[in-house]
Amino acid sequence: MINLLDPTVVITRMFESGKFDDMYNYCTKLLETNPDDMVALQNSALALLHLEKFEDSIIYCDKVLKIKTFDIYALKNKIYSLEKLKLYDDVLTCCKIILDVDDNDVWTLNSMGLSLNELDRPQEAIEFYDKALNLDNKDITALMNKAISLNHLRNYRESIEYYDRAQMIDPSLHEASIAKSQAFEKLDMEDEAFLAAQGVLVKNMEKIKTDAKKNKCSVFHQYCQNEFEELKNKKPTS
Repeated sequence: MINLLDPTVVITRMFESGKFDDMYNYCTKLLETNPDDMVALQNSALALLHLEKFEDSIIYCDKVLKIKTFDIYALKNKIYSLEKLKLYDDVLTCCKIILDVDDNDVWTLNSMGLSLNELDRPQEAIEFYDKALNLDNKDITALMNKAISLNHLRNYRESIEYYDRAQMIDPSLHEASIAKSQAFEKLDMEDEAFLAAQGVLVKNMEKIKTDAKKNKCSVFHQYCQNEFEELKNKKPTS
């Protein structure tokens, strides 16, 4: 039997309903009774994070960390808030605390890389994305952000490879298509830039280009013809 008056149950119900103001007020009342109530402190930080009161959220994260020096939940909530406040040096400090305990935390490796990117340190950022990808080679966050870092370093060909890998995992990743197209433009590869913008993977580009040459038409016309044929084949027969 679930105790509906249990604070954890009450807080969970408010969180799932998106009632973050009520959640924060409820936690405040709990803290009046016990200022060190960890459930109330953690969820005050979480509620304030969702209310976009990032500085206040950090205050509650710090209260948790004062009681429990290494609390992964408080540290990650604090990182979220610091990122929103663009305090990237402070993000790095929090990430290092986590990685000193668990250097295989993929989420933290990505956060570390993101902040290094924002601090215009893309080469260092790549080291952390590589560590994340060694642990999970299908991590889209690491693939996309490594591509962005490589792009900043003007290593366009390699950045294209990582945008492409991200698209293979998630074909709906529109931002990867656009970024990949822009990288091809930097390399003065206009046909590839056009195809990339349509979501075409690198492995499929050569056949379209070869067919266009064989049919003595532009890559644009060949792509349109392929799309027309595909749509025609999908039509139900009467």
